[in-house]
Amino acid sequence: MRVLPPDFYTQDVDQVARCLIGATLRCEGVGGVIVETEAYDAADPASHSFAGRTARNAAMFGPVGLAYVYRIYGLHHCLNIVCGVPGSAVLIRAIEPRHGIERMRERRGMAMRERDLCAGPGRLCQALGIDLACDGATLTQPPFELERPVAMPPIVIGPRIGITRAVDRPRRFGWAGSPWLSKAFPTNSAASQQE
Repeated sequence: MRVLPPDFYTQDVDQVARCLIGATLRCEGVGGVIVETEAYDAADPASHSFAGRTARNAAMFGPVGLAYVYRIYGLHHCLNIVCGVPGSAVLIRAIEPRHGIERMRERRGMAMRERDLCAGPGRLCQALGIDLACDGATLTQPPFELERPVAMPPIVIGPRIGITRAVDRPRRFGWAGSPWLSKAFPTNSAASQQE
């Protein structure tokens, strides 16, 4: 089976963020291939866990393999995967839509271009029907399915998006050259081939 095993999530958060590129994520059968992630941990000033455990970020301190879902700007939800040491999680920034595209269109708007369905964490969650009810859910059971990549794609690494602290840390990972990214990587970003 291609399902990611529970021990996958025990790895270091940066390694998980890198290895999730190319993995398939579905929520109730709707989803696609992960093309962009960002890594966060409790030692990172940009992380929700930096100031310690709260009611909002409690899932980040729970067992690995859980979903940490939060609302941003009072409107959009963001999906993170808890992994590594307590307080660590990987933000799923973008996927290439492959499963349930018509359902995604209904949720996002019928006139929505396929390219824009899941390009960004808020769009992705809306398209997949992920909200606060998914916070703390395990990624190894329904409604989620998370399958390992068929082959490891070329990875590009660069600075994260939409943060004001630790902006220069290269903790954003993407499928090099993918048209499904939420935003292009800077031309000086480091490219590496996943082994």
